[in-house]
Amino acid sequence: MSSNTPPSFLSRIAIAIGSFFAILGNGRLAADVTRLRAGEALAADVAPREIRVEVPVEKIVEVRVEVPVETIVEKTVELRVEVPTDTAALQLLGLLQREARFVDFIQEDVAPYTDAEIGAAARVVHAGCRKVLGEHFTIAPVRPETEGARITLPAGFDAAAVRLTGNVVGQAPFTGTLGHRGWQVTQVQLPQLTDPQAAKVLAQAEVEL
Repeated sequence: MSSNTPPSFLSRIAIAIGSFFAILGNGRLAADVTRLRAGEALAADVAPREIRVEVPVEKIVEVRVEVPVETIVEKTVELRVEVPTDTAALQLLGLLQREARFVDFIQEDVAPYTDAEIGAAARVVHAGCRKVLGEHFTIAPVRPETEGARITLPAGFDAAAVRLTGNVVGQAPFTGTLGHRGWQVTQVQLPQLTDPQAAKVLAQAEVEL
């Protein structure tokens, strides 16, 4: 007999008698029979239902963390050796003396000499001085215009670089004739001194043995 075929009359009598004594001895079974008699469906007769259960899912979130990184900056420090102004002036005089006999020429009383003799000595001094300037100084004109050109100086011009001559009246701008282009030093390359005190000796004394 399958589970869906109703039992026979005799079988039902046996079930009823057995159930009577089982209900008396089992309170849970009695409660189940009461629910069944009240019309509650059996679990086997109830169609299965789909039950959805929301399961929390841990969400992985990528978080970008900015970590400060120490930046290493390479800094080049230019070491400049400042030479006292008086020492630099003495050094320049020493160079002019060595190359052009400049101090000898200036210290000499030229009155007894003729113009021709002075001119011949001046050529030697001129060549030596020119050599010193060319080797140790970069010299450029203050004004780029040619001498004799008409130029206009605007308001706020560099009065330390340009000197006004003639009839100076009123305020800039000034218009005039360029009488001299001027000179300015753009670079100095004096030798490095190991003993600044030695610069005071422009020319060593000479002793012949």
